[in-house]
Amino acid sequence: MLPPYVVPSQLVPGLRAQGHGVISPAGLREWIAADAAELQALESSWDALPPDAYLRDGGRYRRRRHSCFMADGATLSTSPHRAHWQPVAYNALHGGIERWFEPMEAGVVAQPVWARLLLRMAEACSALKGARPWFIEAHQFRIDTTDGIGRPTPEGAHRDGVDFVAVLLVGRRGVKGGETRVFEAEGPNGIRFTMSEPWTTLMLDDERVIHESTPIQPLSADAQHSAHRDTLVLTFRQGGFQGPAGG
Repeated sequence: MLPPYVVPSQLVPGLRAQGHGVISPAGLREWIAADAAELQALESSWDALPPDAYLRDGGRYRRRRHSCFMADGATLSTSPHRAHWQPVAYNALHGGIERWFEPMEAGVVAQPVWARLLLRMAEACSALKGARPWFIEAHQFRIDTTDGIGRPTPEGAHRDGVDFVAVLLVGRRGVKGGETRVFEAEGPNGIRFTMSEPWTTLMLDDERVIHESTPIQPLSADAQHSAHRDTLVLTFRQGGFQGPAGG
């Protein structure tokens, strides 16, 4: 099923009304005043992600980098490198431990389109909750099918314990599956769709919805060791980063 795209001007109203919104790659380019080449220039960095050493299911299917930023008005600053931490209440599989991942490459975060992307999303967060600094965690993920199957969300349907989450598809190669599912946290309604076009962007109100992506499999046995799905996940939290002491 195709994503239920909205035009960029309807993203914030959609988040306010139903807790989620999806914009197309063209919509994202319009929203952040970027051309396709600027976004494509980020994509090669996904080829240099180190393995995730913290997978508790014994899998080898995930590679990632992680960096932190703060958006305050029109200013984006890089925060000192820190561990990624989530409470067990939000991530029963990997919560409660400090996970130290390699930071994003300096050449990626220095590109002007990177700041425009994060600041535009922070602006949307402020439109919904009032102007304030936003503490942003950025995760580059590659999920592959080395083990025959790859799990984008091994923890299952979940919330992240933040205010807002953005999931951007960077690319898919030789895979099937990877359906995105978004459901009301306190209700029966939900949507399902598959992101297939690079830079399709889903934004979520993390207090109101839960989300997951279904496993991926290679389209053929020959593709098992090269098939993958790349995403960029951005989380926005007010008041500070998540940590064992609460910030």
